Amino acid sequence: MISGNNRLNISKPPGRSYTRKYANCRQNSSYHYVGFSMRIEQLSLSGSFSLSPLVQDLIEPFYSVYTWWQIGVIVTGALFALWVGGRLQNWFQPAIQPGAATGYRRTAMRTGALATIPLILWLWLVAGSAILRHWQKIPTEFLHYAILLAGALTLIRMGVFVLRHSFSPGSRLKAWEGVLTFTIWSIVALHILGWLPLVKEVLDEYAVRFGNVRVSLLTISSFLLSVALLLVLALWIANAFHARVMRSQSLDLSMKIALTKLSKFLLLLLAVAAALFTAGIDLTVLTVFGGALGVGLGLGLQRIVSNFISGFIIIFEESIHPGDVIGLANNTFGVVQSLNARYVVVRNGDGLDVLIPNEELVTAQITNWSYRGDRNIRLRLPLPISYGDNLERALTIIERVACSHERVLKNPKPMAYLLGYGDNSINLELGVWINNPERGISELRSDLYLGIWKEFSSAGITLSAPRSIILQEAPAQGLFRSADK
Repeated sequence: MISGNNRLNISKPPGRSYTRKYANCRQNSSYHYVGFSMRIEQLSLSGSFSLSPLVQDLIEPFYSVYTWWQIGVIVTGALFALWVGGRLQNWFQPAIQPGAATGYRRTAMRTGALATIPLILWLWLVAGSAILRHWQKIPTEFLHYAILLAGALTLIRMGVFVLRHSFSPGSRLKAWEGVLTFTIWSIVALHILGWLPLVKEVLDEYAVRFGNVRVSLLTISSFLLSVALLLVLALWIANAFHARVMRSQSLDLSMKIALTKLSKFLLLLLAVAAALFTAGIDLTVLTVFGGALGVGLGLGLQRIVSNFISGFIIIFEESIHPGDVIGLANNTFGVVQSLNARYVVVRNGDGLDVLIPNEELVTAQITNWSYRGDRNIRLRLPLPISYGDNLERALTIIERVACSHERVLKNPKPMAYLLGYGDNSINLELGVWINNPERGISELRSDLYLGIWKEFSSAGITLSAPRSIILQEAPAQGLFRSADK
């Protein structure tokens, strides 16, 4: 039954010491929230851990009617936040669709839409706490922690989204946004409730030794959390540095790519080293890891390291730039799309992206059709004609057809040449210059050959066939004539 101070009459276990924080209220009711945290600290300092006293300390506040008033405020606030927040998010949807808003306005609206539900819950809890404390004279220790947790969730949710949005679209952080938010909020929640020392003590009890080095679950957890947070921070700084360098007008494209990739590599390396130091891991352990890494490099990772180093050689030598048109010995031809740490992306004429290892570009022979920005290239088209045709007229027709094509440069102008006399043909050649090799040359060759064929047909000029074909066709023609007779 409920006593005069609105608490159930329960008997205390003998020899049990309680730590309470007393709140001034209408019934002089006592609460146990801070006491539970202090109890955890006392048990941690004493080195003894017993589940029964902690459970008793945890459930004792729920014997109070005032606690259930506060739980009611939290439950109704959660339902109200879900109901109102869901409708507000539906209202935000048309405004945050791609194309509806751009820049910082769209980012701000999307951030507000994501933080709507926890923000409404936080406002509800603040209002409920004020009503219970000032009007009903009911202590709100329970609501105090709920307000802190809801506020922390709101800020963390907004901060992680803004951090993720600062990366490039489709970044890997988008898939881990929810996990990162929950992890950060869980650590903050344990700190707010005062349970973090107990969790750290429990994790530190499970450990293994490697010589003089002790590695516990606490060490591993601290290292993983530190690595995750510091890597995200390093990537964010690298992305901001990349955007700043790319806007520079005093550096060429290759130097911009070299600076951004080198800074990203150094920042990631510093992030891992800082995570090791934060987790308390002795850096001398890395000597063993370094030896294992050396063996790995000698056995199977030498190609990866070679490609990585070759990537920096390509960038610093400025032999290949994004946008260059290159051709390889294996008939790979296309436009360089991007330079990466391990490979170069080349888009060929079929629209396929070919990933070429950096080592191959350093050691093999590469034809760069736009080296140093010079995109003018010369194409040659062989044209054999018969001995009985008008040679000067054929040369004039060839040059006129070439000048009429839109891709052929007028300066230097197209030229038709007489190369020599063959066994059964006069060998001519057309030379044209173009400045857009990235559009391909197969279509250009086809257009020129087709135009010359039409003009030759109209002028009565014939393209000479190989001698082997003439010898093979002659008996057949004779047979047909015999059959006609």
